[in-house]
Amino acid sequence: MANLLLLGAGYGGIHTAIGLEKAGQPFTILNKHDYHTFTTLLHEPAGGRNEFDHYAVALGEVLRSERSQLQQATVTRIDPTAQVVETTAGRYDYDVLVVALGNAPEYFGIPGLAEHALVLRSLESARQIRAQIEQSFADWHEDRDPAKLRIVVGGAGLTGVELCGELAEWMPELCNHYGVPLADVELINLEAAPTILPMLDPQLQQTAAEVLRAKGVRLRTSTAIVQVAAGRVELKGGETIHAQTIIWTGGVRANPLLAAAGFEVDARGRAKVRDTLQAVDHDNVFIIGDSACFIEADGKPLPPTGQAASQMGDHAARNVVRYLQGQPLLPFHFTNMGTLASLGSELGVGTVKGVKTKGVPANLMKEASKLKYLFSLGGLRMVHLKRGQLQRKS
Repeated sequence: MANLLLLGAGYGGIHTAIGLEKAGQPFTILNKHDYHTFTTLLHEPAGGRNEFDHYAVALGEVLRSERSQLQQATVTRIDPTAQVVETTAGRYDYDVLVVALGNAPEYFGIPGLAEHALVLRSLESARQIRAQIEQSFADWHEDRDPAKLRIVVGGAGLTGVELCGELAEWMPELCNHYGVPLADVELINLEAAPTILPMLDPQLQQTAAEVLRAKGVRLRTSTAIVQVAAGRVELKGGETIHAQTIIWTGGVRANPLLAAAGFEVDARGRAKVRDTLQAVDHDNVFIIGDSACFIEADGKPLPPTGQAASQMGDHAARNVVRYLQGQPLLPFHFTNMGTLASLGSELGVGTVKGVKTKGVPANLMKEASKLKYLFSLGGLRMVHLKRGQLQRKS
């Protein structure tokens, strides 16, 4: 029997694993943690909503076949020529490999950004952001330094906007708890591009900007960060913003292990794949999600989103089984179901299957998308297990 190895249990990896289980195909999955994280929802606990463990589910709750081997380990090296993966738990040989290692922050060469900014990309980093903000408010009375009450979020894409929406709603609660004047709090969202939420049309961008500003967010577009130091953000044009909490959401690139392994990669470090999701240079390696450079019909790479990774995972499972059975592989076609951005706990903007939505209806659709995703992980059992945790506020 072929030795099938799967790297990563993010959106792409977990959907590949689910598909392989349904097909009765044994595999070993390696993941840094023994749980799957709802990464696209981490702005909620980072911004004060709900408990952190609500945003993860144990791999054993999702993958229930005795033939599926789960191993907690961090991948340190991939050798596609020798067909070997090295990890913190030892060396693994494979006949067929699925790489779904996710992404790493893209700092665009901005000096000091990696060293001095927090990045929202895991449960640990979400905890760190929330703890940093709470501590700043708790310490404010010591010297009343205005920088302690100033939060800078770099990047106004989906993650940055959603995080600002959560933080804006959390600020009054924090002020009340720590006896801090709300008028002294500054929440600043910086974006180098002229618009926010570039994946949405201008009307929805404007609506989102209006909502954020009404919630107290200082939204500044066409404002590029050129350098970051401890407690300081320097902008193009010479302006300096002093802030104790600096958060970067401005972009991602692929895991550097892909380039180090010798895969042919693009400028963002994503391994180039065929329409079957196989690496262009290795037939027995399938690469998906943020690890893959998949070129769509318009000639552009598929953006790194959770829905893209999930769909690629479903398709990779089908193609891996066909590959092992010696059947022709099927081309992958991405179906864009739309994009929804929450602007706090009640409002949102976005599109669903090409239809624009905003306000409370958009937020309700966002909540419904959570239930749909839970169902994809484990049917009604998973919805029953996690639904209340993701919908109630602690």
